[in-house]
Amino acid sequence: MRTIDELGDVRGKRVLVRSDLNVPLADGVIGDDGRIRASVPTINELAEKGARVIVCAHLGRPAVSFGRASGTTQKPQPEFSLKPVAARLGELLGREVRFADDTVGDSAKATVDALADGEVALLENLRFNAGETSKDDAERGAFADALAGLAELYVGDGFGAVHRKHASVYDVPQRLPHAAGGLVAAEVEVLKQLTEDPKRPYAVVLGGAKVSDKLGVIANLLGKVDRLLIGGGMAYTFLKAQGHEVGNSLLQEDQLDQVGGFLKEAEERGVELVLPVDVLAATGFAADAPHEVVDTTAIPADREGLDIGPRTRELFASKLADAATVFWNGPMGVFEFDAFSGGTRAVAEALIASDAFTVVGGGDSAAAVRKLGLPEDGFSHISTGGGASLEYLEGKSLPGLAALED
Repeated sequence: MRTIDELGDVRGKRVLVRSDLNVPLADGVIGDDGRIRASVPTINELAEKGARVIVCAHLGRPAVSFGRASGTTQKPQPEFSLKPVAARLGELLGREVRFADDTVGDSAKATVDALADGEVALLENLRFNAGETSKDDAERGAFADALAGLAELYVGDGFGAVHRKHASVYDVPQRLPHAAGGLVAAEVEVLKQLTEDPKRPYAVVLGGAKVSDKLGVIANLLGKVDRLLIGGGMAYTFLKAQGHEVGNSLLQEDQLDQVGGFLKEAEERGVELVLPVDVLAATGFAADAPHEVVDTTAIPADREGLDIGPRTRELFASKLADAATVFWNGPMGVFEFDAFSGGTRAVAEALIASDAFTVVGGGDSAAAVRKLGLPEDGFSHISTGGGASLEYLEGKSLPGLAALED
């Protein structure tokens, strides 16, 4: 992939930057600005080089109608507007960020035309236009044509979206001279370290709600890792596959055969697959739900596990202590509830204490690090793209990266 430097002199050029600004937003208030902060260096670099920077991004999943018969531009939904993000981006950049009220309409064109060298604009939510995510190549291509028409150069810097075959990610770089931004380049470099020749012992910690979300990555990693630690809601399907009662805990019964196969394959390959030995079993899914610590062999039928227990926290920490490489994706419990955040904190603190190359795989794991007030520089790398990181580790070709490599 080409770098920004390889684009040549960008002074006075209109550069479209695809960033990832998909942050939690409620009533106009940003809950976690981590992705905005991660986008700043590339935007700043281009602005300081005198480019006229046009930032585009998506936010959430606004309802849209697909098909050319419905037209291309959807009615904006205020709760998904990027306007609050423009204000925060401007604060972090230390320069004004002009905001366009649409993506490729009159406001976007006027905003871009008014840019001077070194100035920055942000377009409205890309997903207000059905062409952004359309599976119809013609509809998606028409939107890509309009978006590309705003600029002379393209920089892909939204790692959290590179696994999507969307117009701004996949089609636009095929229409303009393009390069990878610093964020995407750094993410790819880290993932190569995890997949090509990782230092050993290599441990992977997987959590989160559903084992079905991680099937591909588990299948691929069983041939690459030395230890696989499983926590979070997905752990209960593994425990059930071993024949244990899991009560009302999250369970995907349709995945039991697949999980049983993973348990067998791990044993055959000599991969140490580590499961919880105790959990916090609660009376229900609530922040103040009464709970007790129970062994995973004795979860009451009327309780549900909402976090790994103290012995599991110690066990997981011990399995990470001598690792040379660690990838972590997914919380160990319902970290949003203080009473059930201890397991996630324990894993994070074990990584901070480690001398290993430690990678936090984006998504809820990155959000948990910030919510729990843990130092972000305590990890070697915190990814901005949970889904993209997982698909890369599955060995999949990511459309946004493929487009940048051409």
